[in-house]
Amino acid sequence: MATSNLSAYDPQSVPDASNMIFGIVVAEWNPEITGALLSGCVSTLEKHGALPENIHVKRVPGSFELIYGAHQMTLNDGYDAVIILGSVIRGETPHFDYICQGVTAGIARLNATSNIPVIYGLLTTNDMQQARDRAGGRLGNKGDECAIVAIKMAKF
Repeated sequence: MATSNLSAYDPQSVPDASNMIFGIVVAEWNPEITGALLSGCVSTLEKHGALPENIHVKRVPGSFELIYGAHQMTLNDGYDAVIILGSVIRGETPHFDYICQGVTAGIARLNATSNIPVIYGLLTTNDMQQARDRAGGRLGNKGDECAIVAIKMAKF
């Protein structure tokens, strides 16, 4: 279990993002969580110079659809990086395992085959409180972390 703050980083280690264009695909499922992830991600991109008009957000119904949305964005030559944001919370059935494994494999495949990085911002938690803790709560915001990773990988 992560115990460090996801939003803690050295700002000096982050390249200038003022000439970068980012695609963000965010799941509509668990909107309290995904909305907070998106807010953190966008504000961190802008904090490091990304212009609001260079941050393109698309929404998909659920986390499994993040793969398709990210793939479509990788086909557009204009993005320097694509970020996926979603939240899957464990329930009483194996649905959690299938979705988490499927999204992870799909995003890994995109990273291996596309020309731009796809940043994995899927929270996979046991309960809603764990998700809140990682979406602006006591452990920071995974959206912040994804923004930093996207900027760094765009410069890779």
